[in-house]
Amino acid sequence: MESLETSADARFLEAAIDEARAGLAEGGIPIGSVLVIDGEIVGRGHNRRVQKSSPILHAEMDALENAGRLTANEYRRSTLYSTLSPCDMCSGSVLLFGIPRVVIGENTTFVGPEEYVAERGVRLTVMHNEACIELMRSFIAERPELWNEDIAV
Repeated sequence: MESLETSADARFLEAAIDEARAGLAEGGIPIGSVLVIDGEIVGRGHNRRVQKSSPILHAEMDALENAGRLTANEYRRSTLYSTLSPCDMCSGSVLLFGIPRVVIGENTTFVGPEEYVAERGVRLTVMHNEACIELMRSFIAERPELWNEDIAV
């Protein structure tokens, strides 16, 4: 796993953090994601499980949905940014679509199947971003029942 932060990574992670904050302002879970191809954001999203009463609308799924139909070649040139380590479902989408790189804001409050995804050839960069960590720590402390529902505990 990589931990080297680039200025582009910081900029795109900030866009994902903006999405997380938007989700929190809507009464949802503060996780955000953006899909980037060739240096451009093509899809943005945030966890909308509460807002849409959806069992699967995690931030990464929302960003992929909002990117629309893409070709396999486009996915192979993409990077998915997420404020939190992607869960099994979202990691499965990364593998399904052949997304070669995922930049993770933090994996302190939750760790998805990072080792498995890396073993399958996906490059992971964990940024250990303090804003991401604080968003989730505060949310989990204030709304543990909603967080436990989101991760099916």
